[in-house]
Amino acid sequence: MIDKIYNFAKKYNMFSYGDEIICGLSGGADSVCLLLTMYNLRERLGITISALHVNHCLRGTESDRDEQFCRNLCERMGIHFTAVACDVKGYAEKNSLSCEESARKLRYDIFSRYSVGRKIATAHNADDNLETVIHNLIRGTALKGLSGIPVVRDNIVRPLLAVSRREIEEYLSEVGQDYVTDSTNLTDDYTRNKIRHRIIPLMREINGSLTETSVRSIDSLRSENSLIETEVDETIKKCSDNGIFRGLSEYNEVIRHRCISRLLSTNNFPVSNKRITECDDILINGGKLNLSHDIYFISDGKTAEIKKITHEKTEFISKDLEIGENIIFSDSKLICEIIECDSFMKFDYVNKKLTFFVLDYDKIKGRAVVRNRKYGDRIKLKGRNFFSSVKKLINEKIPEPQRPFLHFIEDSEGTIFAENIGIAQRVAPDNNTKRLLKIYAVKN
Repeated sequence: MIDKIYNFAKKYNMFSYGDEIICGLSGGADSVCLLLTMYNLRERLGITISALHVNHCLRGTESDRDEQFCRNLCERMGIHFTAVACDVKGYAEKNSLSCEESARKLRYDIFSRYSVGRKIATAHNADDNLETVIHNLIRGTALKGLSGIPVVRDNIVRPLLAVSRREIEEYLSEVGQDYVTDSTNLTDDYTRNKIRHRIIPLMREINGSLTETSVRSIDSLRSENSLIETEVDETIKKCSDNGIFRGLSEYNEVIRHRCISRLLSTNNFPVSNKRITECDDILINGGKLNLSHDIYFISDGKTAEIKKITHEKTEFISKDLEIGENIIFSDSKLICEIIECDSFMKFDYVNKKLTFFVLDYDKIKGRAVVRNRKYGDRIKLKGRNFFSSVKKLINEKIPEPQRPFLHFIEDSEGTIFAENIGIAQRVAPDNNTKRLLKIYAVKN
């Protein structure tokens, strides 16, 4: 197994001669194996090693037991040891995160703080990698997610990704080395444990060599992903100038999406398939997409960038509704026509796809006005028994450039029409409708 780890490390150029390696040491089988194998390979690899233990303070005396075990092991081997405690529960509550995610975040923050100028080796193995791929697949992922845990990322290296948990336990048994067991790993409280204890055993019934097979499959996917990442690096060099992309729309969709993903993550915006697809549409066709507050992804079809755009406050406009033309914007008008119900029924029979909205004219209460959007707008749409936020509906349905120029109609009881969104349930036509108000907008 040691030769397998050595060859894997050399294949991915994990270490350079003279590197100082900090081994993440929890006390579990995987991290103890990492410490022992790195210690045994230190001369062949030309490295020096130390150990870092993160006490998450989640399991009381059991957490303290793990820390002491690690301390004793390092003292016996003559390895420099550091232990750092962190308040996972407090961090989780403060930041509205799960304990699992909080522990990971704090652990890597500590790794980063203590590894300046050095490398961190973590003990992720082939089974962990398989669990990660399944987890990503369940949540939704692309090739990058199916490539599993990165072998090398920044100053973090993972020498055990090619060996299975079974191989690790057999190795420790052979050398007579004990380890501690985290009781939380024995429950199904965490998503990853459910995958480990329920899903993977079922898959192993189909393929007894599941882990070994996954190592080869993930390695192939990792190679293909690496090729794409190299292409993305080259594309960014050619197309990006101080965060502005020029000519990116001419590239393959896969490359465009990866470049957009890089741009979003670099600017600390959440990355999702939906967001990438929306940005790609803007990239190709031009326009702008609101990312957060006054920050937009904008493109004219040739260049694209993330830019802050400050809008002047829109003046509120409201006029009495007229049958005929209603003009509140300079480049469009709202046309309202009254149609007798029988005539409309005949028209609807011939024209199945309506390009306008209709409501029951006689259900309008009191004074009706046509206006632009106002803060706090809500509407109970036809076919729904609840009120919806107009802002949310607009964000879901209306391209950003059109949003300030939408027409609304309200009567004495509230909003009854929102352009390109719909009419209120209370003015919807029914079998007793006699007069319909036909509504549509046209450009001037």
